[in-house]
Amino acid sequence: MAYNHNVLLGLVAAAFTATAALAGSHTSGQAEKAVKARKAHMGLNAFNLGILGAMAKGEVEFNADVAQGAANDLAALAMMSQASYWPEGSSSDDMEGTRALPVAWTDMAGIIEKAQALGAATTAMAAAAGTLEGVQAAIGPVGAACGACHKVYRKPDS
Repeated sequence: MAYNHNVLLGLVAAAFTATAALAGSHTSGQAEKAVKARKAHMGLNAFNLGILGAMAKGEVEFNADVAQGAANDLAALAMMSQASYWPEGSSSDDMEGTRALPVAWTDMAGIIEKAQALGAATTAMAAAAGTLEGVQAAIGPVGAACGACHKVYRKPDS
């Protein structure tokens, strides 16, 4: 999967621009569904990263096909539009069950920067996933990209 900078920027910009349009049409139940969807998306990221991390650490035997599948899934997830996941009124200040901080709705430049880093890191992982050494080399930047976003836009564990 090739990383397309312009497509990613467009998707990220659309995601946060669309929140204003969606805000008026979202009821509390729809916001809860959106939070559930974004948590599912993040859960898929964590699941695939967990597969790759376990292989990189030697906790499970390296399997090139499984690693490639997980890496491809991470890259695909990074390119998916999340526009409907982030309606206004669905931050941790607005409702229970989410750790998304309100700053995510006001820091477009930061969101774009972090989305670009995640896209680049997951694309590099997909390109490297054919070997254990490749996974080991690429896992750090993927984790760093995830962590950089979470550090700013997600409440820490309680």
